[in-house]
Amino acid sequence: MPPIERRALDALIGLSVGDAFGNRAFPAEWTVRSPAHPETWAWTDDTQMACSLLEVVTAHGRVDQDALARAFATRAETFRDYGMGALQFIDHVKHGGRWREITSRLFEGRGSWGNGGAMRVAPLGAHFHDDLERAAAEAAASAEVTHSHPEGVAGGVAIGVAAARAAAGRGRPLAGAELIETAVEHTPEGMVRDGLRRALDLLGRPAAEAAAALGNGSRISAPDTVPFALWTIATHLDDYETAVRTCVEAGGDMDTMAAIVGGVIAAHHGTDPIPPAWLAAREPLPDWLPGDTS
Repeated sequence: MPPIERRALDALIGLSVGDAFGNRAFPAEWTVRSPAHPETWAWTDDTQMACSLLEVVTAHGRVDQDALARAFATRAETFRDYGMGALQFIDHVKHGGRWREITSRLFEGRGSWGNGGAMRVAPLGAHFHDDLERAAAEAAASAEVTHSHPEGVAGGVAIGVAAARAAAGRGRPLAGAELIETAVEHTPEGMVRDGLRRALDLLGRPAAEAAAALGNGSRISAPDTVPFALWTIATHLDDYETAVRTCVEAGGDMDTMAAIVGGVIAAHHGTDPIPPAWLAAREPLPDWLPGDTS
């Protein structure tokens, strides 16, 4: 397998540190802990699924949906705080079921509109940073494996495209609003896109006001997560620590918000802005990933 593309790896590292920081902010009885590394800041299903996604993209040069479904199922460590729908998906695929069957049956046949497609996609966007249309298409394909609801797919597209644009602008000044505008251009009409438009109107407002208007992920849905995540990225694109802390201070789905935000910011800046103490405290990434992931 070829090595992971550098910008994609940076996005994965930024995602995993944000995820681990957000995870440790939960009450002790809710916090994910790694049996292999109990002394570290453990990451959650956000990072585990992002690793599987990046492994498949690196190996195949695209999102092979069948391979991705198998990777999600076989790589899953269920103590990582997977949601109910994800656990059903994993069990079905592990026992030889087809991923399309279970994905379309979830939530009484409506499909999931959760934030899972968005939480894991920043490294994919960074990988396809030289082609925004391709990034949007591959992000949609990655989300469809677990999310058949259009809003669940739209959340993945919005973050995937934003990460691609952020990575493409590495080394150059980039206006945060441009990331939201780029996501709006590529995201299908619906609640996620409407939320992105509201996020643009709220730039410059206090974080608490933006979270109240856009959502903080407490409903675990793409419309309730993606707009505020991109508002936070646009507001603090040049300050990784403040951006991640903003996600935690907003409450809600803190690990997923911080994973999305950390992944996109690291896609743009690399890993240098990540506080060294946070990176050192974060649980190591899986040893099955190709190449040096330090």
